[in-house]
Amino acid sequence: MKKISPSLTLLALAINAFAIGSTEFISVGLMPMIVNTFNINLSQAGLTVSLYALGVTVGAPLLTILTGTWNRKTLMVSIMGLFILGNLLSAFAPTFLLLLVGRVLASLAHGIFMSVSTVIAADVVRPEKRASAIALMFTGLTVATVIGVPLGTFIGQHSNWHMSFVFIVVIGLIELIATSILVPKGLPIPGKINLSGLARIFTNKSILMSLFITAFGYGGTFAAYTYLTPILEGTFRFSASTVVIILVAYGVMVAIGNSLGGHLANKNILPALQKMFAALALSLLFLFISASLASQVLGLIATLLLGLFAFMNVPGLQLYVVQLAEKFTPKDITLVSAFNIAAFNVGITLGSFVGGQISKGSSVVFTPLGGIIIILLAMFLIRLAQKDQASKL
Repeated sequence: MKKISPSLTLLALAINAFAIGSTEFISVGLMPMIVNTFNINLSQAGLTVSLYALGVTVGAPLLTILTGTWNRKTLMVSIMGLFILGNLLSAFAPTFLLLLVGRVLASLAHGIFMSVSTVIAADVVRPEKRASAIALMFTGLTVATVIGVPLGTFIGQHSNWHMSFVFIVVIGLIELIATSILVPKGLPIPGKINLSGLARIFTNKSILMSLFITAFGYGGTFAAYTYLTPILEGTFRFSASTVVIILVAYGVMVAIGNSLGGHLANKNILPALQKMFAALALSLLFLFISASLASQVLGLIATLLLGLFAFMNVPGLQLYVVQLAEKFTPKDITLVSAFNIAAFNVGITLGSFVGGQISKGSSVVFTPLGGIIIILLAMFLIRLAQKDQASKL
């Protein structure tokens, strides 16, 4: 049998990541339409983001543990099948409850995909190419932010939000075919995961603190980002078609920020993260001021700055937790990575919930302030981690 090129396998994983990334944030652009369809408020509609994140939080570590003995190709095909099923249910959901069920099913696929695909990307290339392979796989997520979410929003605006999820299903079918053809059968199988690793992870102060830093530092953005479309349309009075263009520009800024963040975090991770979080907090403050003034020009600038700094911290947060795992629990690196993926989504759930409560109690204009408070918690924890490192030198 002809050997599958690693480049083609990475292409399949990148397509999968594109679909996953598009699904995660698709409801951000569809929020006003979902509110109108089911006659609910913004806080309730925000559950389409926060419950999705909660599903990833549970799915990443739990399904990683349960599927440790599965053939990797069989597992990836199963993941894509679950992904398609969840989005089909969301696409044709007659009630808001069934929409949420579909979102949770898709989120479970997301969680296990992120845990497994990184390892597959590393396994199909030579050791010296692993970092590049993982980065290439993750470009699918970046492209989803730049193209997938705005395109899904555009489709919803020019037909209905149901068709946006049909669009995701079509991508899912493409990725299922790509996975079936391009992912090798004989990839290493991790085997049964030793649950004693859980004790090693959660009794290690440094690793535990890093997970909280991930949750707070990444999650603060979502207090405002979850409700970005209502802010752009309702507060800044941008038209629906203009919002799509702004979301594309936002995605471009995210891509730039991710690239810069990876470069900045190569050395002295904690100081770099502290600066990134400070910049993110300032961008949220600027968004609040711009929204309070209802200035379209300032609002556009604030949105682009938020895109630049929102996910700049992701490479550093991922690298930091892996380095800690290599140092303190080298037998549990995969499980620690899964819990870090969970931590990212705990942050999304927290940020979305805080933003929802603020919008429900007052106005979406104040949601950036909730995000700032969450980010300040991350900055405080980084300071504690730096003091802990200094005391051990």
